[in-house]
Amino acid sequence: MAAMADLGLLDLEAETVAQIRELAAAEAPVIGTGPSVGAVEAATAKDAADPVPLRIYHPPGPPPSRAILWLHGGGWVLGDLDHADADCRRLCVDTGSMVVSVDYRLAPEHPYPAALEDAYAALAWLDAKIEQAPRLNRLIVGGDSAGGNLAAALTLYARERGGPRIDHQVLIYPVTDCDFETGSYGAFGDGYLLTKTAMELFWDSYAGGLDPRRRSLIAVLRAEDLSCLPAATVVIAGADVLRDEGEAYAARLRLAGVPVRVLRYPGQLHSFWTYGGVTDIGRRVNADIASSFVMGPCPKPSH
Repeated sequence: MAAMADLGLLDLEAETVAQIRELAAAEAPVIGTGPSVGAVEAATAKDAADPVPLRIYHPPGPPPSRAILWLHGGGWVLGDLDHADADCRRLCVDTGSMVVSVDYRLAPEHPYPAALEDAYAALAWLDAKIEQAPRLNRLIVGGDSAGGNLAAALTLYARERGGPRIDHQVLIYPVTDCDFETGSYGAFGDGYLLTKTAMELFWDSYAGGLDPRRRSLIAVLRAEDLSCLPAATVVIAGADVLRDEGEAYAARLRLAGVPVRVLRYPGQLHSFWTYGGVTDIGRRVNADIASSFVMGPCPKPSH
């Protein structure tokens, strides 16, 4: 907060997508540059309506056994490979995993289901790459905020389509519902970085005129069946409008028989993980996430 105040970012008002994108660009110095990794390469997933740019981060040392498909946050309306670069570098180094960052299409220019379709194309691409790399044996999907929403939706989408198989999902303060009347919205809806007004704009932009309450691949908390999904790590920020819906989604996963570990960080604001470049909290979260990868898959149904 102090770093953002020094840059004057806390005094800026963003009421349109264009203004939010300008604010995100000004925020880059707070995020930092991230650590050096073993190697970075570009790739493209070509099975979607349009080619999907990817950026692959290889950790230092021997080839990893895990690959993480990463979907950046930004309310579905902002973010790209460069904006997610520091996050992906830290995630790569701190977890010892290969990280594949996805440059999915953004709303409102490309509303639902464009971002999800791009994510699925990237998932299929990564699955094929794992088949060709003997040391890679675990496929993880993850994302923060709106990216966490896409990661959760991607596990549902892949289950509906019969694959690819996902071994784990990492949901960092995910968007899971469009209910703006929760306790955390009431407590933190204004003055805690992510506001209720911004979330309403994000939802309108992404839903594109659809009723998200009737689309379980948008408002994933409202999905009827959450069984047989990958084991989940859910990160909760204590002072965040999304706190309650993240907790609710973790609880529903657990009730459906999915192994779940909830990592709670009291007092933290939304986006605190991204600010790991100026505090040590981001690396601590990544270490906690990595320790959760040992959780087994969801048991298959008995019927």
